[in-house]
Amino acid sequence: MMSCSSLSKKNARTTIFNNNPVIAHRGAWKKNNLPQNSIASLQHAIELKCAGSEFDVRMTADDSLVINHDPHYNNLEIEKTSYSDLSVFKLSNGENLPTLKEYISAGIKNNNATRLVCEIKPSGISKERGIRIATKTIQLFQKLNAQEMVLFISFDYDILKKIRGLNPKADLQYLEDDKPIEQLKKDGISGADYYFPSFKEHPEWIKEAKNNTITLNAWTVNDPADMDWLISNRFDFITTNEPELLFERASISK
Repeated sequence: MMSCSSLSKKNARTTIFNNNPVIAHRGAWKKNNLPQNSIASLQHAIELKCAGSEFDVRMTADDSLVINHDPHYNNLEIEKTSYSDLSVFKLSNGENLPTLKEYISAGIKNNNATRLVCEIKPSGISKERGIRIATKTIQLFQKLNAQEMVLFISFDYDILKKIRGLNPKADLQYLEDDKPIEQLKKDGISGADYYFPSFKEHPEWIKEAKNNTITLNAWTVNDPADMDWLISNRFDFITTNEPELLFERASISK
């Protein structure tokens, strides 16, 4: 499984990522009934020593980057609503709707081992706005000296290519299965992160990815049998709503 270390130029932060396949989908929320994409679910994923904690980035009407999976929050369309109007409504645990700045800050506090798996959602307004979201996101990670901690994922291939242009060293995974593995390699996309049945339908993609040093990830895997199949095929990462269960399955397979 994937393990790497790097040295931050600004503050000499040494990062050695947890050596397991567990990516907590929207944080580790389910077992403790925490809100998805909350800072609390992120912190619990860090406590569990997950390899990564995934979260979703969107941008409000006034260009605030916020963490939320769906395009709507409390029945308000995020892209067409100001942050001040959205933040009136709390998460179920009393947290404010997290901004990306708050989320990154919480994710790098006392954490050098759980990656921040940042999904940049395409804009529903325009392609250009999606590219702007990507640019603002990567700039914020750089400003907070957290670029060594992040893995960027997206369904929008152009978003990933934009990030690659801004940071040749960024770790990137594509979420759609409509590009050949060789194309990912050519465009500098580090990993294939597909809906897990796609790999079962096309097991040859697994070999192709390994032959091209493309990282393998799969989403969103909650059934033990599916976990076992991916573990047996030596996937680098597995994205799940059941991180505790995946830890158990990974331990059994050793």
